[in-house]
Amino acid sequence: MMTRRQALKSVVLTGAACAAGARGLYAQAVPTLPAPPAPAPAGPFKLPPLGYAFDALEPHLDAPTMQIHHDKHHATYVGNLNKAIADFPELGQKPVEELVRGLSGVPEKIRAAVRNHGGGHANHTFFWQCLKKGSAPKPAGELAQAIDRRFGSFPGFQEQFTKAAVGVFGSGWAWLCVDGGKQLVVETTPNQDSPLTAGHQPLVCIDVWEHAYYLKYMNRRADYVAAFHNVIDWDFAAEQFKKAMA
Repeated sequence: MMTRRQALKSVVLTGAACAAGARGLYAQAVPTLPAPPAPAPAGPFKLPPLGYAFDALEPHLDAPTMQIHHDKHHATYVGNLNKAIADFPELGQKPVEELVRGLSGVPEKIRAAVRNHGGGHANHTFFWQCLKKGSAPKPAGELAQAIDRRFGSFPGFQEQFTKAAVGVFGSGWAWLCVDGGKQLVVETTPNQDSPLTAGHQPLVCIDVWEHAYYLKYMNRRADYVAAFHNVIDWDFAAEQFKKAMA
């Protein structure tokens, strides 16, 4: 038989254990900012600075995701690209975009690694530049006119871009590009493949790998894509359009 004192002690211990468990679950559920990244392996390719604070795009893109995405995931692509080309120092003299455009000229021994890690580096470098809080809600000038001609209207473009991004199977990207015929196209690429390889000029891109949105949006990719439309830097897209059409 359990005495009254033993019963009270059991209740107190059980309550303390439950509270500790709840605190542990809460700590797991609420992400904290990671520690500063380890230095990337030495090499010619460098991780570019983000260009704005990790929380600059709140509430649409959260700070913990932005820090992990840039300081961990992008840094890993840079480090692995440097490792891949270590025996081919001449490749390190070229911009990563040039490597991705000319994959057929990369030694076969490392072509897959350059495609994956060089593509990851190039894609992410472009992605960070596509983002800006407080940018104009839609394009203006020549880009706006081209979007209206190609997609019927700006909402027509948004609908097609959203459908492409949400519909990517697994991991990949959705893009607004100028193709080889100087026409606007919405397209997708799997993994870290880039439209540059096909000779297309990107204007806007969205990363739909889960690491780009899972901390905030979990499996709700459509919500992430909808939020992304609020932080597109249309001034940057217009600059890329002008360059592509020159």
